[in-house]
Amino acid sequence: MALLFCKMLRLFNHKIKIMKTSSKSSDAENATGLRELFEDMLKDIYYAEKALTKALPKMADKATSGVLSDALLEHLSVTEGQVDRLEEVFEVLGLQPQAKKCEAIEGLIKEANEIIESTEEGNVRDAGIIAGSQKVEHYEIASYGTLVTFAKTLGENEAAALLAETLQEEKEADIKLTAIAESSINEEAAEE
Repeated sequence: MALLFCKMLRLFNHKIKIMKTSSKSSDAENATGLRELFEDMLKDIYYAEKALTKALPKMADKATSGVLSDALLEHLSVTEGQVDRLEEVFEVLGLQPQAKKCEAIEGLIKEANEIIESTEEGNVRDAGIIAGSQKVEHYEIASYGTLVTFAKTLGENEAAALLAETLQEEKEADIKLTAIAESSINEEAAEE
């Protein structure tokens, strides 16, 4: 009985060693996989920001509210800076800036354009533009939040700091859009 117990104990210890060894290689494989995912997401958000530099002027032009139009144009300027900052992130990582088509942003921009086209000039359209813009902001907040976390996990602290700057700007844009909507546009849209 004691001999059987000793054999079982050795077998158990051997399995633990195998699990630890495979866990270490798995961690290395996961880090490689995480880096690839991180880089892929960078390409995705780079595409998204560049697409927004084309979409924001149209949204600003179609807005009735001067305050909303100004906010969108201000965010266009911020977005252009974010494109530059992403290029800096690519450089810090030793990569060439490269965009990968972002289906999510394409869908969000398409939806915003449909709102513009299906509404008459006025507060309802402005409320729709704000709603569409906030959907974009929430997508960007989620993307940048994830990218910051991935960068930190991968030890890319300089990239994380740059991405965190953009994350903060996106949060501020979302707050500003909410304030514009709540100040008068939503109430006036309800009366149209």
